[in-house]
Amino acid sequence: MDGCRELGVGDLEGSRDLATAKGFADYFRTIGAGSLYTHEQFLSFFAPVDPATLRGQSVIELGFGHGSFLQHVALARPARISGVDLGDLVEETRRKLEGQLSGVELDLRHGDLTTADLGPHDFAYCIGVLHHLQEPEAGFAALLRHAKNGGRFHGWIYAREGNFFVIHVGDTIRKLCGRLPWWFTKWGPGFALALLVFVYSRALGFLEAWGARRLVRVLPLHEYGLSVAGCDFGFFHFLATDLLVSRHTVYLERSTVDAWLRHPDVEPGSAYLVHRNGNSWSFGGRRRTLRSAGEEGTC
Repeated sequence: MDGCRELGVGDLEGSRDLATAKGFADYFRTIGAGSLYTHEQFLSFFAPVDPATLRGQSVIELGFGHGSFLQHVALARPARISGVDLGDLVEETRRKLEGQLSGVELDLRHGDLTTADLGPHDFAYCIGVLHHLQEPEAGFAALLRHAKNGGRFHGWIYAREGNFFVIHVGDTIRKLCGRLPWWFTKWGPGFALALLVFVYSRALGFLEAWGARRLVRVLPLHEYGLSVAGCDFGFFHFLATDLLVSRHTVYLERSTVDAWLRHPDVEPGSAYLVHRNGNSWSFGGRRRTLRSAGEEGTC
């Protein structure tokens, strides 16, 4: 398949998310080869989905960005990997996947995920993108649309619950930085924020190891801070810059995601919603298997 085809990718120039996508793409082009996430972090983002179950299946990522998750998914050996991103990062991402795709069909498109239609897949996922859309619900609809009947879908988004300081401090800085050049944001406020969070995270890890668990449990963002306490400063610098270069970010409540998962096309009993690290939502389920016309009315 030609990874540069435009068929089925929607109206690019008319997208309300184009400015946000271009801002991310300008920064993501500076990120080198290799995934920004460890395999353990990848597994955490995908839980409760076991990547081993993707072997031989068709998989699609909505909003593949810098390609870090695709690099881990490729190791699971699906039969086909598809992806769509509004940031025009197709060629950069294809190069990052070179050498990992033996026997895996790759189809990456430049397009708007909310209006794209790349067909049904066994597994559709979207990590860290829906909260940057002007209409997050349209992103969820696209996620569900790209899962075949009986297929699975999975997403991860910023939560409103547990993010008081991020919303009232970090997001205030983001609103000032979102339209500035990425390099200024990265080496100015991004560096300062990364240093602050890096020191705080390490302090949480020290207190936890020292046995001060009761104190740690009352500190803000302690679950998230402990989850990244072992990461190097470069990872924190990426996280801070990624947070601040965004033109648009929302933090979504549990009630909103609950409403999405009550969509009539979601298989009853298949949905899950997890408050990951105390500051984000992991969610997913299966698309309802529709009966054919010949099956209607049968016992």
